Amino acid sequence: MKLGRNDPCHCGSGKKFKRCCMGDVSKQHANVVDDVETMLAMNPDLSLDELNVALEQKAQDRNNQPHIDFCGLSPAQMANWLYAPFDELQQVTISTPDDLSASPVMRYLTLILDEAMENGGSFKATSKGNLPAKLVKQASALLPEFAVSPFEENVSISEFAGSNEDKFNALHYTRVLAEIAGIIYRRSGRYHVKKSAQKQYHEKGIQAFFKPMLEAVSNKYNWGYLDGFEFDVDLRTFWLFMLWRIQSHSSVDQLFEEVMTAFPDLLLEFPTDDYFSPERNLNMLIESRFIKRFLEFWGFIVMDPRRYVNGETVARIVQIQPLLKQTFQFTVNS
Repeated sequence: MKLGRNDPCHCGSGKKFKRCCMGDVSKQHANVVDDVETMLAMNPDLSLDELNVALEQKAQDRNNQPHIDFCGLSPAQMANWLYAPFDELQQVTISTPDDLSASPVMRYLTLILDEAMENGGSFKATSKGNLPAKLVKQASALLPEFAVSPFEENVSISEFAGSNEDKFNALHYTRVLAEIAGIIYRRSGRYHVKKSAQKQYHEKGIQAFFKPMLEAVSNKYNWGYLDGFEFDVDLRTFWLFMLWRIQSHSSVDQLFEEVMTAFPDLLLEFPTDDYFSPERNLNMLIESRFIKRFLEFWGFIVMDPRRYVNGETVARIVQIQPLLKQTFQFTVNS
């Protein structure tokens, strides 16, 4: 199959072909010629099949070498993190913590499931199809228990509280994820918990849904759903790389630089004549969609939203929460 200009490069770099090996064909050809000449000089009796095997091994060796632009990841490792299915990710162990009470998403899901289970497996939705006011009130009351609460002084505009589901982003996000993950569904004006999910909840508790919800947000949920940005830039592909980096150093500014270095093509997705530069737009997307509405919603990190204190710039540093390290254990060097 012919490789298109915008297809992922066959070398496993994670970049588009046109921005990677397509412009370097002559150099690759020269390297292959050098490899062939060296092998034949050392082993003049090599058959064509043996030569092909040796060349393939050399290509694999190159793809397994650490790459400075990838913070020490090899192209092969990066390709796995970008394109492998959730259950085939390598050099990271994803575990379900024993205690999920610090995760807003999982606490809200517990409220939804408990309400359904107490009513025979379903409950009535509002006329707009939202969660009932009773659940919204219960979910809002949980805010003081979360690590983000010191930074959520104005509850009327908090992501973690609201008067109804439309004004309560974290709760709405949870409900949408639960539907995407196949845990609940809406029919005939009611929210139902699937029979299989009811059984899982009875046998394993809320832990049964931690990985399905995590897989839904990393592969299926539209990260731009809750914001007003017009840019159609899908950051989900890079979620594990970004998570690895932020867990390594906690610096949002350093994360921005690492993403732009590893994936420079992302900047091409933004207009150059916009009020903000492509770099600034990418930074805003990462902070909104990855830091705030993924990591914080899950209880993985907390970040002071203030940019200035007493006229001084505040360093953009996140506070890593225990849930993050309990969930993700990386076996690659930082």
